[in-house]
Amino acid sequence: MSMDLAILSTHTPRMCHRDRVPPFQEPLVHALDRASGQLSDAEIEVLVTISCHWMSTFDHYVDATPVHEGLLTAEECPDLISQVPYRYRGDRDLGIALAEAGRAAGIPVISFEDPAYVLDYGTVVPLRYLDPREELAVVPLSVCWSADLDESYQWGQVIGQTLKKSGRRAAFVASGALSHNLVRGPERWPTTMEMALDQKFIELLQDEKLEEVRQMLPSFAQAAKVESGGRHVAVLLGVLSEIAAYHAEYLGYAQSSGSGNPIMVFSRR
Repeated sequence: MSMDLAILSTHTPRMCHRDRVPPFQEPLVHALDRASGQLSDAEIEVLVTISCHWMSTFDHYVDATPVHEGLLTAEECPDLISQVPYRYRGDRDLGIALAEAGRAAGIPVISFEDPAYVLDYGTVVPLRYLDPREELAVVPLSVCWSADLDESYQWGQVIGQTLKKSGRRAAFVASGALSHNLVRGPERWPTTMEMALDQKFIELLQDEKLEEVRQMLPSFAQAAKVESGGRHVAVLLGVLSEIAAYHAEYLGYAQSSGSGNPIMVFSRR
């Protein structure tokens, strides 16, 4: 088995309920539906997800709870996401293996099992499209704010290596925006400069120029205020480095309060 699929996903809260998605975000719905189809075609068994809305301070966390079940009300926007039920299988063994591999590489990673822990909306919203029948196992990861982009990239490499060794048919999902200079008005686009930076970054990903992408990320993250400082993207790049030769599909891009939200799928050639 191997880790053959990775996804860069959005989690904009107005997409939580399919029947309430505003028209300007419909392209993202169609893109996530296409990504879901690719997960099914690849017979994926487990999703390892990292969300910009699960922010940890000093350590990277891995949720190894055997069953994730609860009601989600988002602290940030309880009017949009209120008492949303979810139930996903976890993968305890894989969660523990990821944490052990991280620590062996010198990265402060902690796994935990707590059925009372409520998943964040950056994890749940994309899952509602990628796994609408709640059939896949899920291992959520935090974004660590004490980790710089280099450490985040290294953590991504460890994740990719661990998934390749796991015997699971696994996919990695990075949930977060690119440009993220938020403004009031959900229909507003990023600035012209921010969108140009987003598109250049996307083009480099499509062209498999991972080293150029890595070199661009620090300045890009600062100039466009990339969500979570670009940490979720750095982890994704580390994972992609373990896929080696990949094919990138750019499925969609839309705005959300001044942020730029692409959907991309990366599959092994």
